[in-house]
Amino acid sequence: MIAHPRVFALLSLLPAALGAQGSVTGQLAILERPGARTTDLANAVVWLEPAGGSRNLTPSAAQIQMESRTFVPKVRVVPAGSTVEFPNQDPFRHNVFSKAGPRDFDLGLYTRGESRGTRFERAGVYPIFCNIHARMVAFVVAVPSPWVTQPSASGSFSLAGVAPGTYTLRAWHDRGGTLAREVVVDGAASPTPLALQLDARGWRFVQHRNKFGQEYAAEGRDRY
Repeated sequence: MIAHPRVFALLSLLPAALGAQGSVTGQLAILERPGARTTDLANAVVWLEPAGGSRNLTPSAAQIQMESRTFVPKVRVVPAGSTVEFPNQDPFRHNVFSKAGPRDFDLGLYTRGESRGTRFERAGVYPIFCNIHARMVAFVVAVPSPWVTQPSASGSFSLAGVAPGTYTLRAWHDRGGTLAREVVVDGAASPTPLALQLDARGWRFVQHRNKFGQEYAAEGRDRY
């Protein structure tokens, strides 16, 4: 079976003694308000956390580019401890910051051709904003595990090469929140596909505040 292209190629980090024999497959859905249709399932993240604690991970270097007043990609998944750079491709300045995740940071104001980054040491979901442009939103999801993937546009996902054992499976989406489920991986058995559902019926767009806790000026809201 060919693994989903967005599955981390981190299985080589596992000790050989663990034996990468199992897998976890399934289908993720998002429960929407009546009349709404899910179009962003591929922005979800699904991962396994070993019951005995995190495996040793090798940090990676990743990027979220800023272009046309947009963070690209909207969701970047990295192993905990990784550094993410935010290169500015726009002909004007940006100021990348986060105040709602496991750690606050502020990269300051910088212009086209410059790049600044920060390390995401702690596992968790970090909402990322620009202090100049109110509609710019992204997420860095730092995970404490090599078994992580983002589902396809239809919601199907597969985690391969999983050492037998007991895990907490977590699924996250920015509109649907997070769910957790215990799963047991048996390398000798064919996995039963999981059916996961996140609930976005209560989600409503709320404009975030700038890094000073204030509303954005009119030009920050309207220049799109």
